[in-house]
Amino acid sequence: MEIRVDGLYKVFGPDPAEAVQRLRLGAVTAEELREEGKTAAVVDANFHVRPGETFVVMGLSGSGKSTLIRMVNGLLGPTAGHVYVDGQDISTMSAKNVRLVRQNSMSMVFQHFALLPHRTVLDNAAYGLQVRDRPKGERLKKARESLALVGLDGWEDQFPQQLSGGMRQRVGLARALATGTDVMLMDEAFSALDPLIRREMQDQLLQLQASLSKTILFITHDLNEAMRIGDRIAMMRDGRIVQIGTAEDILSRPATDYVAQFMRDVDRVRVLTASLVANRDELVLHADSDPAAALRTMRAHGLAGLVVLDAQRRVAGFVTEADAERALAAGRAQVGTPSAAVLPTARHDTPLAELCTPLSQTNCGLAVLDPDERLVGVVTRGALLNALGETSAAG
Repeated sequence: MEIRVDGLYKVFGPDPAEAVQRLRLGAVTAEELREEGKTAAVVDANFHVRPGETFVVMGLSGSGKSTLIRMVNGLLGPTAGHVYVDGQDISTMSAKNVRLVRQNSMSMVFQHFALLPHRTVLDNAAYGLQVRDRPKGERLKKARESLALVGLDGWEDQFPQQLSGGMRQRVGLARALATGTDVMLMDEAFSALDPLIRREMQDQLLQLQASLSKTILFITHDLNEAMRIGDRIAMMRDGRIVQIGTAEDILSRPATDYVAQFMRDVDRVRVLTASLVANRDELVLHADSDPAAALRTMRAHGLAGLVVLDAQRRVAGFVTEADAERALAAGRAQVGTPSAAVLPTARHDTPLAELCTPLSQTNCGLAVLDPDERLVGVVTRGALLNALGETSAAG
């Protein structure tokens, strides 16, 4: 299930439609509207949350992100534009139909837990299903399963006041999971937690998402949180989305001075990944590659061997300098069958900070693989040191 936002505006104050027209024409700024007693909370927002993606909207207080999510879940109607959830335009629906979409397609996780204090943990987790009039046996079964997913099995009979803040937020997460909706909207869901518990909840969300693949729209003001959990991030400022991209995209290619300033204090070696520094083709061989060219490449890069790929771009092994020399001495035009020795590898999304140890264990470079085990490229020690030097200079 996907979310699509097209040309979305929300203006508070007198004659909002006329204010939108002037904003579209560039005839007025948000600051000038404020002088007229109007607030342009969201201005021409456009984005697409793909099925199974965690899409983070990140911005400081007053940037418009909470107004945006309230339009996505139908709690606020837009002044102009459209919100589509699984192809349904909720911005044109009746209030009754919006409620049905919320019940059946979307679940919310709130900043301040929104638990019912007089209900047990189990009954709180089952509440969304009770609203949908599901049979008691079914809703309690799903609530127990969801509580187990978030690590709260055994706590079903406790009450919210008996739980820590992190545990209460886990109940909120379990309630959202129990409804079985494909879309989860999370509005500053972890902001009320202390840093250690907050990181644990981020870990929990990442683990759940890896197995459940929900479509998640996550709102936060915390840049490190956005970088850690978002597949893509939308940066907001004064109601406008100023850049959308992966954490790596935004760090490497900030669209505005504002974004660049925002990124200045990010720990880049924990955000930038192996795919950024991987050599795509130069350090790769096939069984029919020329041994003389292979030798030149190894010596130019100070490597003892090169990765050999099969027809599906999967690692078949590697060819060493000695292998290439033997092929040349024998008068062969091809490097031939590679060694079957196990090569150290890294996932494409491994942070740069985690590449030092595996690279220290090989002198053939580090093979970087995508989720399908196909080669993205090869990281050498020199390339990693250069990248670490650049990130230190940027910081």
